Amino acid sequence: MARAGLDPAAVTTAAAELADEIGLARLSMSVVAERLGVKSPSLYKHVDGLTDLTRRIAVLAANELGDDLRDAMQGLAGRDAVEAAAQTVRRYVQRHPGRYEATVGIRPTGPDDPLAVALERTLASFGAALRGYGLDPADEVHALRLLRSVLHGFATIETSGGFQMRTDVDASFGWIIAFLDRGFRATTAPSHGHDSDAPSV
Repeated sequence: MARAGLDPAAVTTAAAELADEIGLARLSMSVVAERLGVKSPSLYKHVDGLTDLTRRIAVLAANELGDDLRDAMQGLAGRDAVEAAAQTVRRYVQRHPGRYEATVGIRPTGPDDPLAVALERTLASFGAALRGYGLDPADEVHALRLLRSVLHGFATIETSGGFQMRTDVDASFGWIIAFLDRGFRATTAPSHGHDSDAPSV
């Protein structure tokens, strides 16, 4: 008989907490069972194994990050929105490195997959951050990939202790945000350019 109060959500939450504590690579069904005070076979009443559990952690993480981005970016545009998104991703990866790692490289099985829905929320937030720049539609996907790549790379390197130089990491992060802002402004479609940039007539 399954332990009272144990369900897929409880198993996923426990596994996500463990992933953050010990690293996703060290996560196993037996470790999760020990955390929950049950035998490993009991978990299979709620999840289909470690692969399924990892996907559930990824869905949880994508939904959490989507909520955080939505809240942080409320009412913001342009650089303010990009900075809010960047800081939100950075904080999330710092606090939840294991569950964030579960989202890396995992692919939805189709448009109705909960993972696809959750990941779309985060992409929509990044898209909203860029929308204020009035980018040429042909450049929007490139800009989105750039933003995601930079934020993912910085956050994961920082969390793994990869920045060894003495220069302040916060200062570097601020420099990157300013650099991205200048780049996105420079790529703005002509019809959305600033009045000061328009030729005299």
